Amino acid sequence: MAFITAKKHQQVARFNTTLLASAFALALPATSVAEQQNSGAVSQQDTQLDAVVVTADTIDAKYKVEKVSSTKQTQALVNTPQTLVVVKKELFQQQAATTLSDTLRNTPGITMLMGENGNTATGDSIFMRGFDTQGSIFVDSIRDLGTISRDTFNTEQVEIAKGPAGADNGRGTSSGYINLASKQASLDEFTTGNLVLGSGSHKRATLDMNRQLSDSSALRVNLLAQDSGVADRDEVEDNRVGIATSLALGLGTATRTYLNLFHLEQNNLPDGGLTTAGLEGYYNAAFDADPSTNFPNGGPNAGKALPPVDTSNFYGSTNDFDDVKATMVTAKFEHDLSDTTTIRNTSRFGQSTQDYLLTGVNAITTTTGTGVAAVAIPDPANWVIARSRQGKDQQNQILTNQTQLNTSLELAGLTHDISSGVEFIYESQRNKTLALPAGTTQVVANLYNPSTEDAFVNPVHTGASTDGSTLTSGLYLLDTIHLNEQWQLNASARLDHYKTKTDTVTIQGTSTPQTIPVGTRLGASVDASDNLASYKLGALYKPAANGSLYLSYATSQLPPGGANFTLSAAANNINNPNLDPQKGTNLEFGTKWDLLDNKLAVTAAVFESTNKNEIATDPDGTASQVGERQVRGIELGMVGAITSAWHISAGAAYMDTEITRGNRAGNSPTDGGVIQWTPEITFTLWNTYELPMGLTLGGGVRYVDTVVRSSSTTLNLAKTAVVEMPDYWVVDAMASYPLTPYVDLQLNVYNLLDEKYIAKLNNGGSRYFAGTPRSFRLGVNVQF
Repeated sequence: MAFITAKKHQQVARFNTTLLASAFALALPATSVAEQQNSGAVSQQDTQLDAVVVTADTIDAKYKVEKVSSTKQTQALVNTPQTLVVVKKELFQQQAATTLSDTLRNTPGITMLMGENGNTATGDSIFMRGFDTQGSIFVDSIRDLGTISRDTFNTEQVEIAKGPAGADNGRGTSSGYINLASKQASLDEFTTGNLVLGSGSHKRATLDMNRQLSDSSALRVNLLAQDSGVADRDEVEDNRVGIATSLALGLGTATRTYLNLFHLEQNNLPDGGLTTAGLEGYYNAAFDADPSTNFPNGGPNAGKALPPVDTSNFYGSTNDFDDVKATMVTAKFEHDLSDTTTIRNTSRFGQSTQDYLLTGVNAITTTTGTGVAAVAIPDPANWVIARSRQGKDQQNQILTNQTQLNTSLELAGLTHDISSGVEFIYESQRNKTLALPAGTTQVVANLYNPSTEDAFVNPVHTGASTDGSTLTSGLYLLDTIHLNEQWQLNASARLDHYKTKTDTVTIQGTSTPQTIPVGTRLGASVDASDNLASYKLGALYKPAANGSLYLSYATSQLPPGGANFTLSAAANNINNPNLDPQKGTNLEFGTKWDLLDNKLAVTAAVFESTNKNEIATDPDGTASQVGERQVRGIELGMVGAITSAWHISAGAAYMDTEITRGNRAGNSPTDGGVIQWTPEITFTLWNTYELPMGLTLGGGVRYVDTVVRSSSTTLNLAKTAVVEMPDYWVVDAMASYPLTPYVDLQLNVYNLLDEKYIAKLNNGGSRYFAGTPRSFRLGVNVQF
């Protein structure tokens, strides 16, 4: 039986802080990025000398890029006054990482969440720099909707922009945003693919093929097939198939066209999680000697230790499912009006549907009664756990057209690099309500030995639904002003007009239990419209050509319904249309350097992010829009190549969080509390070294500090469920060897030291996902 190990966090934290700083300092000399070589004719008399220069200059910095994919950002990363982390496909392919969540482990300051109300996070539920980021995920700089798990088989690189960035994308949270840059057709000729087998019956195959059709056109096709379980999780399945095509016309000419199609299907058996019974911090009255509990003479197991459940236990039904279909059709046209001016137009239609049925774990029964009539069940092996069934039927759609003009011009003796544009976006989400028939009681499970043969009652469509949509028109201008070779100013602004509408159909039910819920259908509609203005200002100084110092200030706004298209008429709901948008600000001072002949990027930044206009409860019990959260911190990063054989990517973050104005009344006051799901210290490191015989050895380490699940200032004093996720270190390793010039063999070992840890915890502290145990993946990579 696998157990979660406990640590004394206060004692460990001081040691970990020192160790973290030492590890980061040791890693500093080792980061990588690929630098493009200028092509040109070589005279015969210089042939030998040039050969020496090329040999010294052919370091391929596999992990480093010069710019992000978005053409809104006109400057190189070293000259961009904002924390931007880019994870290239070469890095996450070495890690055999296949999802966005896996890829984000390469940047600090990010936490993954678990759902509530018997639900689980079925998609990329991301918390970054103290704020929810699930609604700020983009594909090719276009918002991507839906609570789905995103696969990276068609991803060139993942770009993480930290801090409010309303001037870049419009409405958004104070955390920043994540952008997945898709693979595009080019004039290169290549075929790559891999076949991977691993723990948990993992089987996955991908193919990436690019073909030149003519001197100016090309076609790229990406294919995916995965049939997989999950390591150390009985019954759970993670299956998907996908295809992505990119047709490019006019490459190398002044007018270029890209036509892209993406389609992905997932057919999963979802994971309802594990009970936290027996983990550090778990409380149960049966193990309490306090006479104030239901057991006047103390719990029947007082003084004993409750063992955790086996982490492979599955409490759901084999009839559970999570079916996802996602399709995107994109057309992009580019035309160079001159050497310095380009106009672009991009259109996309995207749709995703998610249909799932999930069984989750709930309360544990330890007695045959309650109160003074409680009769204890002395042996925990006979305890049972309640189970819930939840369904979801959701469809998301987006239709957008974006026109952008990039130009570089001289004005008043100064050079301006300008990106400007207009965007029209229609987004919608429809949820059909599913509920259990009235009076339903699901069969319970034995706490330590759940059965997969139990019969459950399925939730059914009630006829109720919620349809929400947002129509946005936006206008933006981003200007980089070069004052001289050492100074530049950045000024960005965006104005959006939005209209959000929510139509709901509710059912006025009956009190008599029914096989299918029935009642009167009641319709309601709520709408809101307003203007949003966001801006970003930055000043950048270059003490040398390869480095910069910068100071920036950025804002963002999130209007009512901006995260989920669901407006509410309730006065104390943040989605009430009469309330003001939440407003985020970020003040940041940082420095960026490209070292080792521009092969190694090193960054450091201190920041203060604030989110205002949240709902807070005053001492008299009334709710008002005065809530405020603040995150202050330091983030360090490095990525690049030290030598042609040694590549590294590393990052560390320290975050000091506080709810500067929160609830001052009720059972869970939050005023002065810390922000939930935000670890104080996080660290990530990955590096590889290629030995002379061709063998590549790699390894990485991740550290996540203690994470609290609640911002309540009194929760730690209560007898409650697990309060926090203990800190943990995870070590991964890999090795690859070229069998032929075209075929590599790659082995990945995850959690090499088999650390037992909580990866995700629900808001109530009663359910969790265990961290990946020691597991393996063996792959064959082909490229020619």
